[in-house]
Amino acid sequence: MASILIVDDEAPIRALLRRIPEEEGHQIREAANGEVGLRLYREAPADLVITDILMPQRDGMEVTLALTQEFLDAKVIAMTGATGDQNFLNVAKLFGARQIPQKPFAIEDVRRLVRFTLGH
Repeated sequence: MASILIVDDEAPIRALLRRIPEEEGHQIREAANGEVGLRLYREAPADLVITDILMPQRDGMEVTLALTQEFLDAKVIAMTGATGDQNFLNVAKLFGARQIPQKPFAIEDVRRLVRFTLGH
Protein backbone atom coordinates (compact mmCIF):
# COMPACT_ATOMS: atom_id res chain seq x y z
CA MET A 1 0.00 0.00 0.00
CA ALA A 2 0.96 3.63 -0.38
CA SER A 3 2.26 6.21 2.08
CA ILE A 4 0.18 9.38 2.25
CA LEU A 5 1.02 12.68 3.92
CA ILE A 6 -1.95 14.84 4.93
CA VAL A 7 -1.23 18.53 5.50
CA ASP A 8 -4.12 20.57 6.92
CA ASP A 9 -4.37 23.03 9.79
CA GLU A 10 -7.82 21.76 10.83
CA ALA A 11 -7.66 18.61 12.98
CA PRO A 12 -11.19 17.38 12.06
CA ILE A 13 -10.36 17.60 8.35
CA ARG A 14 -7.07 15.74 8.89
CA ALA A 15 -8.96 13.05 10.82
CA LEU A 16 -11.47 12.61 8.01
CA LEU A 17 -8.80 12.63 5.30
CA ARG A 18 -6.81 10.10 7.34
CA ARG A 19 -9.72 7.70 7.78
CA ILE A 20 -10.57 7.45 4.07
CA PRO A 21 -7.23 6.04 2.80
CA GLU A 22 -6.55 4.13 6.04
CA GLU A 23 -9.65 2.07 5.31
CA GLU A 24 -7.87 0.88 2.17
CA GLY A 25 -4.68 0.01 4.04
CA HIS A 26 -2.56 3.05 3.23
CA GLN A 27 -0.02 4.38 5.75
CA ILE A 28 -0.77 7.93 6.86
CA ARG A 29 1.31 10.73 8.34
CA GLU A 30 -0.10 14.12 9.30
CA ALA A 31 1.13 17.69 9.54
CA ALA A 32 -0.79 20.67 10.93
CA ASN A 33 0.97 23.18 8.65
CA GLY A 34 3.03 23.39 5.50
CA GLU A 35 6.34 23.85 7.28
CA VAL A 36 5.99 20.55 9.15
CA GLY A 37 4.59 18.87 6.04
CA LEU A 38 7.61 19.80 3.95
CA ARG A 39 9.99 18.63 6.68
CA LEU A 40 8.20 15.27 6.97
CA TYR A 41 8.24 14.78 3.21
CA ARG A 42 11.91 15.66 2.93
CA GLU A 43 12.73 13.17 5.72
CA ALA A 44 10.73 10.39 4.07
CA PRO A 45 8.97 11.13 0.77
CA ALA A 46 5.36 9.96 0.57
CA ASP A 47 3.64 8.42 -2.43
CA LEU A 48 0.95 11.11 -2.20
CA VAL A 49 0.46 14.44 -0.43
CA ILE A 50 -3.01 15.80 0.28
CA THR A 51 -2.74 19.44 1.31
CA ASP A 52 -5.04 22.28 2.21
CA ILE A 53 -4.21 25.48 0.36
CA LEU A 54 -4.95 28.13 2.99
CA MET A 55 -2.88 27.45 6.12
CA PRO A 56 -0.50 29.33 8.41
CA GLN A 57 3.27 28.67 8.35
CA ARG A 58 3.67 27.88 4.65
CA ASP A 59 0.44 27.44 2.83
CA GLY A 60 -0.49 24.70 0.41
CA MET A 61 0.63 26.74 -2.57
CA GLU A 62 4.14 26.91 -1.17
CA VAL A 63 4.04 23.22 -0.25
CA THR A 64 2.88 22.22 -3.74
CA LEU A 65 5.46 24.37 -5.50
CA ALA A 66 8.34 23.27 -3.25
CA LEU A 67 7.49 19.58 -3.60
CA THR A 68 7.06 19.63 -7.36
CA GLN A 69 10.31 21.59 -7.81
CA GLU A 70 12.40 19.45 -5.46
CA PHE A 71 10.82 16.08 -6.24
CA LEU A 72 9.82 15.68 -9.87
CA ASP A 73 7.65 12.64 -9.13
CA ALA A 74 5.77 14.21 -6.19
CA LYS A 75 2.03 13.59 -6.38
CA VAL A 76 -0.05 16.33 -4.75
CA ILE A 77 -3.78 16.77 -4.25
CA ALA A 78 -4.43 20.40 -3.22
CA MET A 79 -7.81 21.46 -1.84
CA THR A 80 -9.44 24.53 -0.39
CA GLY A 81 -12.64 25.56 1.29
CA ALA A 82 -12.27 29.16 0.13
CA THR A 83 -15.50 30.00 -1.61
CA GLY A 84 -16.02 32.18 -4.60
CA ASP A 85 -12.46 32.05 -5.86
CA GLN A 86 -11.44 29.24 -8.19
CA ASN A 87 -8.08 31.00 -8.65
CA PHE A 88 -6.52 29.24 -5.64
CA LEU A 89 -7.20 25.85 -7.18
CA ASN A 90 -6.13 26.93 -10.65
CA VAL A 91 -2.81 28.26 -9.34
CA ALA A 92 -2.26 25.05 -7.36
CA LYS A 93 -2.77 23.12 -10.61
CA LEU A 94 -0.20 25.35 -12.34
CA PHE A 95 2.20 24.69 -9.45
CA GLY A 96 1.94 20.96 -10.06
CA ALA A 97 -1.06 19.67 -8.10
CA ARG A 98 -2.51 16.66 -9.90
CA GLN A 99 -6.01 17.09 -8.50
CA ILE A 100 -7.72 20.19 -7.09
CA PRO A 101 -10.99 19.35 -5.29
CA GLN A 102 -13.09 22.01 -3.58
CA LYS A 103 -14.13 21.59 0.05
CA PRO A 104 -16.58 20.41 1.22
CA PHE A 105 -16.05 17.10 -0.52
CA ALA A 106 -17.79 13.74 -0.55
CA ILE A 107 -15.92 10.84 1.03
CA GLU A 108 -16.30 8.78 -2.13
CA ASP A 109 -14.82 11.62 -4.20
CA VAL A 110 -11.70 11.68 -2.00
CA ARG A 111 -11.42 7.89 -2.22
CA ARG A 112 -11.66 8.07 -6.02
CA LEU A 113 -9.11 10.92 -6.28
CA VAL A 114 -6.62 9.06 -4.08
CA ARG A 115 -6.96 5.88 -6.15
CA PHE A 116 -6.68 7.80 -9.43
CA THR A 117 -3.67 9.87 -8.35
CA LEU A 118 -1.85 6.81 -7.01
CA GLY A 119 -2.65 4.92 -10.22
CA HIS A 120 -4.69 2.17 -8.51
